[in-house]
Amino acid sequence: MAAPEMDEKTRTELEAAAFRTLVAHLRERTDVQNIDLMNLAGFCRNCLSKWYRAEAEAKGIPLSDPDAREIIYGMPYKEWQAKYQKEATPEQKATFAASNPGH
Repeated sequence: MAAPEMDEKTRTELEAAAFRTLVAHLRERTDVQNIDLMNLAGFCRNCLSKWYRAEAEAKGIPLSDPDAREIIYGMPYKEWQAKYQKEATPEQKATFAASNPGH
């Protein structure tokens, strides 16, 4: 089945809603570590914040990395790290190194 035809505005609205839902889901799932996301999906919350910042800058909106991270994390990154980030296991680190060489 092909995707339904829709105008650009509707498509953008649907994509934006899906993005907001993803961000809300990641904010709720603090048990899911960034290294888990990187190992399974090849991106993490930090990647989302960098993509968000890059798109803002492409539109002429200056946005710092810390501000973009706060938009994605829902709090300052350092606060999120202190509350939720765990030390990566040797297995997680090995998987990351194997699946993301040079990252």
